Amino acid sequence: MDIGDCRSPALRDTPRSWWPVAVVGAAVIAVCYGFARYAYGLFVPRFGETFDLDPVVVGALSAVSTVGYVVGLLVAPAGAARSARATTLVAGCSATIGLAAMAVAPDVVLFGAGILAAGAGAGLVSPGVAQLVVETVRRGARTRAQTWANTGTGAGLALTAFTPLLPLGWRPIWLGFAVVAAVVTAAAAWSLPRATTGGTATGLPDDGTRPRPALLLPLLLNAVLLGAVSAPYWTFSTSRVGEVGLSTAVATWSWCAIGLVGLAAGIAGRVVERYGLRATGLAIWTAWSAGIALLALAEPGPAGAVVSAGVFGAGFMALTGLCILWGAHLFPAAPSRGVTWAFLAMGVGQTAGSSLAGATAGMLGLGPTFALTGLLGLAAWMQLHHRFAPPALTGADQPAPAAG
Repeated sequence: MDIGDCRSPALRDTPRSWWPVAVVGAAVIAVCYGFARYAYGLFVPRFGETFDLDPVVVGALSAVSTVGYVVGLLVAPAGAARSARATTLVAGCSATIGLAAMAVAPDVVLFGAGILAAGAGAGLVSPGVAQLVVETVRRGARTRAQTWANTGTGAGLALTAFTPLLPLGWRPIWLGFAVVAAVVTAAAAWSLPRATTGGTATGLPDDGTRPRPALLLPLLLNAVLLGAVSAPYWTFSTSRVGEVGLSTAVATWSWCAIGLVGLAAGIAGRVVERYGLRATGLAIWTAWSAGIALLALAEPGPAGAVVSAGVFGAGFMALTGLCILWGAHLFPAAPSRGVTWAFLAMGVGQTAGSSLAGATAGMLGLGPTFALTGLLGLAAWMQLHHRFAPPALTGADQPAPAAG
C-alpha cells in the first residue's frame, strides 16, 4: 500500500516536481542524523579530554542522545498530524540548538542537554519528511522522493567524516555544524512546500487495525537487537581505531566508509523480493556481525578498519530498511504505525546498548567489547524458529527501504 493513497484524487495527481522536496528533505536529514546524532562518535576522544570522561560516562552520554531520539519519535506523529512541514523545521531547529549548546557547553551537564536536543531532532525529522512527501508529491513519484530523501543519512556521515582532521578544536567544528544546520533549516523554511489539502493528519485511515501481539513481538525483538548491536560501534569505533595504533586519517576514512558504503543498502528491497525477508535478513545480520567483530582484532590494520566500517554502514542501513518492510507488512492499513514501533524498539536497544557497552569497556576493554557485540548480533539467528521469523512478503508489500 502506498501511504497516502487514501488522500484526495486531486492531491494524488498534483504535477508538483518531486526532486526539490527530496533534495531539501535529504539536507535536513543529513544535519539531523549525520551531524546532530552520529558525529558524536567521531569526537569521543576529544570530548573525553575536555570533560575528563571515562568510558562509562561516554556510554551514558550516548544513551542520552538515544533518549532524545526516542522522545522525538514519540512526539513526531502528533506533530506531523498538525503539520509535516512544521515538524521537519522543528527537527532542524532542535538539531541546531543542540549542536550550538554542545559547542559552548562549560560543563558536562549543558553538554548532555545539547546532546538530548540534538537527538530529538533526529527523532522528529524522518517522520516529518516522509509525511511531507506524501502530502506534496504526486503518488507516482513518491517512491523516488522518499528514497532520495533518505540518502541524507549516508551523505551526512560522509560529510562529517573528515572534520576531525581540521586544524581546529572540536568546539569551533561543532559550532560550524550548528551554523550549517541553521542555514539548512532556513533554506528548508523558504523552499519546502505546504500541504495542498487539509486532509487527514496522517494520510492514513484510522480503522483500528492491529496485528496480534504474537506477530508484533518478533519485529520488536529484532529492532531492539539491532539497536543494541549498533550502539557500541557508533560510540566507540573511533576510539578503538586509535587504541590499536591506527592514525586519525584511518579513523576518518572509516567513518566516511560508513556513509558511502551505506548507500548500497538501497538494493536490500530487491534482494528481499527474490530471497525473502528472513533469508536476506539473516545473511545481512551474519556479515554485519563479522564486520563489527573485526575491530576486536589486536591488529586489524587500516584495511580491516575501513572494511569493518563499510560493512557496518551497509548492514545497519539495510537492516533498518528491513525493519521498515516488516513493520509496514504488519500494519497494512497504516504502515507508519509499524515503522514507529520498530524505530522506538531500536531506540530502546540503542539506549541500553550504549550504557552496557560503556560498562563493558570499562571492565574488559574495547577489544572484548567489540567481540561480544559481534557475538550478540548472531542472536538474530533465532529467526529460524517460526515464532521469531519475519513474515513472508510479496512483491506488492515492498515499500522502498530507508535508513533510520
